[in-house]
Amino acid sequence: MTAVSTEDLAIRIDTLTNTVNRLSQNLEDSTLSKKLKVSKKPDGDSDSNSITFGEDENEERGNWSGRLDFLLSCLGYAVGLGNVWRFPYKCYQNGGGAFFIPYVIMLIFVGMPIFFLELSLGQFSSNGPLTCWKYSPMFTGVGWGMVIVSGFVGIYYNMIIAWSIYYLVASFTKLPGLPWDNCEQEWNSENCFEELKTCNGSEYYKNPNGTCYKTINGTQKRNGFWNLTAAEAAGIKKRFASEEYYYNKVLDISDGVDNLGGLKWELALCLLGAWVIVFLCLCKGVKSSGKVVYFTALFPYAVLVILFIRGMTLEGMKEGIKFYLTPDWDKLKKAKVWNDAANQIFFSLSASWGGLITLSSYNRFRNNLLKDTLIVSVGNCLTSVFAGFVIFSFLGYMAHKVDTDIDKVVDGGTGLAFVVYPFAVTQMPGPPVWAILFFLMLLTLGLDSQFALLETVTTAVMDRWPDKFDRKRKTYIILAVCVLFYLIGLFLCTNGGAYILELMDAYAGGWAVIIIGLCETISLTFIYGWSHFSNDISAMLGKKPWIWWRLCWSFMTPAILLFVLFFSWIDYSPAKFGDYEYPKYAEVIGFCITVVVVIPIPVYAIWRVLRSNGSCLEKLREAASPTEVWGPALNKHRLLAGYDPLPEKEKAPDTGKDMKGSGVDNYAFGN
Repeated sequence: MTAVSTEDLAIRIDTLTNTVNRLSQNLEDSTLSKKLKVSKKPDGDSDSNSITFGEDENEERGNWSGRLDFLLSCLGYAVGLGNVWRFPYKCYQNGGGAFFIPYVIMLIFVGMPIFFLELSLGQFSSNGPLTCWKYSPMFTGVGWGMVIVSGFVGIYYNMIIAWSIYYLVASFTKLPGLPWDNCEQEWNSENCFEELKTCNGSEYYKNPNGTCYKTINGTQKRNGFWNLTAAEAAGIKKRFASEEYYYNKVLDISDGVDNLGGLKWELALCLLGAWVIVFLCLCKGVKSSGKVVYFTALFPYAVLVILFIRGMTLEGMKEGIKFYLTPDWDKLKKAKVWNDAANQIFFSLSASWGGLITLSSYNRFRNNLLKDTLIVSVGNCLTSVFAGFVIFSFLGYMAHKVDTDIDKVVDGGTGLAFVVYPFAVTQMPGPPVWAILFFLMLLTLGLDSQFALLETVTTAVMDRWPDKFDRKRKTYIILAVCVLFYLIGLFLCTNGGAYILELMDAYAGGWAVIIIGLCETISLTFIYGWSHFSNDISAMLGKKPWIWWRLCWSFMTPAILLFVLFFSWIDYSPAKFGDYEYPKYAEVIGFCITVVVVIPIPVYAIWRVLRSNGSCLEKLREAASPTEVWGPALNKHRLLAGYDPLPEKEKAPDTGKDMKGSGVDNYAFGN
């Protein structure tokens, strides 16, 4: 028998001691995890694990300070200008009630599943859209696409808010009336009229083109229209006073995108004011914006209800509602209608823009996100439908007043909000009061969404470079982003700025967000795996998601998105601004905007595969597999979800190892 030295014996004893300690710690961790799983209830009912508001659960990142802060922020983010402007416009453009069918289908099978998916991803990982892809790092380019979309939309969305500020200020300038309540202003043309005139009397001359003139001091002056059919055949378009105020005074619009003209200083000041408001509301992070939304998310409903009641009392209202609800079945045969419905769902719910991931990343781990999904999705849809009743009741009245068809009353687009609604308030008693309330409503609707768009961009910057930009420097980051976006937005303050805005709206959030949504569902259900994702959700809710969500994420949602994408390419039609058709080079610029959004997806995936180790198949497997830092941010939640704890106060290195509950700390291309 070989003798063992004292030194060797001491080494063996130390090794045995370390092994016993490690096994003991593993047993203790396993016991704690089981206790947490048993004791922790879905809504945090357990005394030891209940959700406590007023103090941060995640001290490094911060959390919403109130129980309703997140819900109202999500509701405000989803319910925005798109509900009172874009949804009615799409109905107006796509055959009224026919648009409801694809819209509801897209809501149930696409919008709600992606909404729930994004809230789950953000809340579980406590990461923004750039760093939440640790479950499959090769898809980090999807996050870059989301941030770029939010950037594009944030730039032009604040311009619409600036228009609201312009109208809000203008509502005080002509008391007791409004600047757009008559056709006697310097910006009005001969085509402006307040009502259809019969032009009876010897002093009137009826022109064969449908117009009538009256001689005043030896000069013929157009007095109105006596035959709208003849006028339209002659290419003379009737215009409401509110329509001419918007196009001729507010925008002072040029004849096309290739004629930008000069900078309108009034719009530039309003845009500056919009960015100052956004900065002040966001400079303290989610805690400040979370309090603001208690007002901004609820106030618009009060104004819409008042306008709805007034609209229901007007002549011609029934024809407007009939147009709104009666479907044009032939429209359903066109791919554009389905594409518009899908885009409207993404726009309305703000899905695949990164904002939902950002907002939910500040949630407490046990927040009931399924309940939030149902409330916000259904509430958003009902708000859009209700806003449609409001606007089409007034469209019916306007059509009745000028004796024309409803689909010929006004042009669509942003003008629907800034022509029909301003006209609507002139029909109320005390118009300035209602104008002030309405444009204050538009302002609050826009601000809710703008908060989340900017939060998405700034959170992405902080998550991407956490060592350089911590929470203490967040105010400076927000300031820098606001200044940069304001300078870019000055192009929208020119005479041709409205053409640029419409181009950005058509191409930044069209096909691009559908592709992003498709990549999200594929990466989580097919690459990461339904079972893993289901277990992650179970750790937060206390139960696995219904089989319905699996059917949507695994089959119906990606199938519908592929269908819409494919047929919208086949049945492609260029973007328009009313009757104006963009030149070819503008269309090319639009496609470039779409490419800028989606190109990071394949580029990052290829880059991630190439930098991995091993053979081609091994590289692909490593790039698609989660690594050691994937999972909840806090160790107590990692144990609950069955993940290995991370070292305290330091981040695990991005080694790319394939292991349970791991993921790459994906800090972009410079990893």
